[in-house]
Amino acid sequence: MGLTWDQVLAWRMKRQWLSLRAPGDAVAVVRRLAGVQAQVPSAAVAAIALRQGSPQPGEVDQLLTDRALMRTWAMRGTLHLLASDDASAYLSLLAASRTWEKASWQRTFLDLDDMQRLTSVVGELLDGPPMTRAELVAGVGKRSGDQALADHVSSGWGAVLKPLAWQGVLCNGPSAGGRVTFTRPDIWIDGWPGLPPPEEAAPLVVGSYLGAFGPASPATFDQWLTRGASGKASVRSWFADLGDRLAVVDVEGQELYARSEDVDDLHAARNEDTVRLLPAFDQYVLGPGTADVHVLAASRRPVVSRAAGWISPVVVARGRIAGTWQVADHRIDIALFIEAGDVSRRAIDEEVDRLGAVAADHYTASVTTV
Repeated sequence: MGLTWDQVLAWRMKRQWLSLRAPGDAVAVVRRLAGVQAQVPSAAVAAIALRQGSPQPGEVDQLLTDRALMRTWAMRGTLHLLASDDASAYLSLLAASRTWEKASWQRTFLDLDDMQRLTSVVGELLDGPPMTRAELVAGVGKRSGDQALADHVSSGWGAVLKPLAWQGVLCNGPSAGGRVTFTRPDIWIDGWPGLPPPEEAAPLVVGSYLGAFGPASPATFDQWLTRGASGKASVRSWFADLGDRLAVVDVEGQELYARSEDVDDLHAARNEDTVRLLPAFDQYVLGPGTADVHVLAASRRPVVSRAAGWISPVVVARGRIAGTWQVADHRIDIALFIEAGDVSRRAIDEEVDRLGAVAADHYTASVTTV
């Protein structure tokens, strides 16, 4: 018997601790979500806390200090929080795409010789205490004798540093007076194993992704991982190598992959009237991607996926994006999509109160329909 998208979305809501709350700490939430995007640190903290039964103020910062969580450039070249003991597997699949070896990348940034030189210099510089970006830039310039190379490191977008992160050469270290620092994972993370071969890393990463965002296709997985930059044959082999740990399921006529252990729960899932207010860059949106019309109507994509890569805070009702919201002073202005139908005002007010508790503030709600 086939599945409906209502069942799939109801199951995802539970798996991502949105219709149920997480009983564990922030590491458990990050692990379940296959990483949490952290371009905006406050949004990452909110995404985790809103899923927890008992969120603890300052928990994410403490877990970063304790090195149970790691912050680094990961999926789609964006900063993420990863569980430290899983991070090497994710980085392995990202490094496998070798995007920095493509001619278009080299024309825009650095050729292979310069990238190899930068990788060596940065690895040597970080063989010691963490360094701020300014210190790293100065160190690259001094050690390489090439100011142009150092200038590439100074870019706030970190384009030339992302391949180093994917290869396990650098990650974020502790904050230094509000400034980002860089260190090496093998120095920062106890028991860092190095990057495993992609075929050994794939079961953990593919399984984690499908455990939160399945059922899905290999192409959707790779859009989430590298924006489609991985070799198609490699991605297909990562799925195939999971063998009977994966099952092909029919979702309204589309054949997709799910973890075999999840199939019964998917069939048992029933849509609920759960309403959630999720922060910017939330994994519920980013996992399937904003092009997934089963989660977000195509006509509404421009108000969620905005200029410069900004992903708006969203209202989710019955598993689908039903609106957007923003904070204005001590008020949360909510714009509900007219096609979303009835969205419980009581549920909205409860979510506004929860957002206030997480932010240690008090909010009132303003609701309009667009």
